[in-house]
Amino acid sequence: MKKNVRLVTIVGARPQFVKAAVVTSAIEAYNHQNHARRLEEVLIHTGQHYDFDMSQVFFKQLGIPAPHYHLGVGSGRHGEQTAKMMVGIEEVLLKECPDLVIVYGDTNSTLAGALTAAKLNIPVAHVEAGLRSFNRAMPEELNRIVTDRLSTLLFCPTDISISNLKNEGIHQGAHQVGDVMLDAFLAYKKAAIQSSNVLETHDLKDRSYCLATVHRQENTDDPSRLLSIFSAFSALADAECPLIVPLHPRTRKSLLKIESRIRPNRHVKLTLPFSYLDMIVLISQAKTILTDSGGVQREAYFARVPCITVRDETEWTETVESGWNIIAGTQTKRITQAFKSLTGVKLPVPPPYFGDGKASRQIVKILSSQIT
Repeated sequence: MKKNVRLVTIVGARPQFVKAAVVTSAIEAYNHQNHARRLEEVLIHTGQHYDFDMSQVFFKQLGIPAPHYHLGVGSGRHGEQTAKMMVGIEEVLLKECPDLVIVYGDTNSTLAGALTAAKLNIPVAHVEAGLRSFNRAMPEELNRIVTDRLSTLLFCPTDISISNLKNEGIHQGAHQVGDVMLDAFLAYKKAAIQSSNVLETHDLKDRSYCLATVHRQENTDDPSRLLSIFSAFSALADAECPLIVPLHPRTRKSLLKIESRIRPNRHVKLTLPFSYLDMIVLISQAKTILTDSGGVQREAYFARVPCITVRDETEWTETVESGWNIIAGTQTKRITQAFKSLTGVKLPVPPPYFGDGKASRQIVKILSSQIT
């Protein structure tokens, strides 16, 4: 009888906890079907997100088992942070001797996991492979490109991500499985609506508020861009449609340097980060969403809520092609114009670009069949 398959999953940032949760659930379901070979998963948390609201609360709410290893790396410069992760990950991989390493998305944790595994000749599976913004000034873009080059299995969410890999000469090992974020959104939406009181707590009514998130380094670390974005927020929010803005720790720190230059508006409500379940409710019931987050763009699409992206490009071009997402950039005028252009507009039914909510099951099926 063939031995069990040992997997090491590496996560470190908030969106990765969500993606890993549904894949872990699919692994458990696979094992419960009494297959001859079980999939044994070992979880490494790099500690890239170390704030409770952005880390432990996710494990608690989503039912993710506690990490077997917590590296506690924390924040730091890109090179410093990635190097510390690689040192810690290497120690674990040498100890655990996995058959394969699974990484998610495009963070420094993703890159560190892929690099370390590849140098130890351990196959890498990249969930959310093939995404491209074509902006190499973004750290995330570099992380994606290198990780895809190092990966043996590339789990792509859309047809476009498959095409991106083919255009770069990557043909073997790429699988179009759908988006695990859709799996998570569908799996947790009912529980979120039943358990969350976030709307009542913040005195918000369905479809009568807007939600905004800003966390990308290109926005938070550029005072002029951040000022322009928050000036737009101040211009848009009013009593009829207040704007709620959960602040990433980096955004909050950067905002302190420019807040005196933003016109005060009591209808812009700045808050601490929300849990994943609270965010599902906030996204699902919002009138419009403004964000620089790729994850929030897709969740808005899943919830059929119009979205304005405060970046100059997006990896998720499908949402733009459908009409549900507008790339507004960061200029105040362009953001406010995009907001007005969505007011009162009936958008078409969004096409099912991101699959059927069974991406995690498809990933596990491929993992179990391809690892020998």
